[in-house]
Amino acid sequence: AVDLVESGGGTVQAGGSLKLSCDASGYTFNQWCAGWFRGTPDQPRDEREKVVIIDGDAQIQYGGAVKGRFTIPKDTSKNQLYLHMNNLSPEDSGTYYCAAGYATPYECSFGYWGRGTQVTVVT
Repeated sequence: AVDLVESGGGTVQAGGSLKLSCDASGYTFNQWCAGWFRGTPDQPRDEREKVVIIDGDAQIQYGGAVKGRFTIPKDTSKNQLYLHMNNLSPEDSGTYYCAAGYATPYECSFGYWGRGTQVTVVT
């Protein structure tokens, strides 16, 4: 079975930075169909907001207001995916989810999700 586990969340002051990590078992991070979403635990998965993902064409897609502040490094030797967040604001607060899946011809099917890690940005 596939298991994704996020870590690194917490409370940070506005303007600060935070690094989230996603550890995977039963799944290998490669060149496509992995990334980060933001929402609440009770939201359906298809209603969670895209933060930044690697799509099925191996292109990085950014959600609104994060390009230039967030990046999505990965360490294939450790099979880990990261979200580096800089210049955080309260609008960035929420539960962050790691998601992964497989490509269809034009988009990803994100079938695997972690349970989330909370990020709270305060002034």
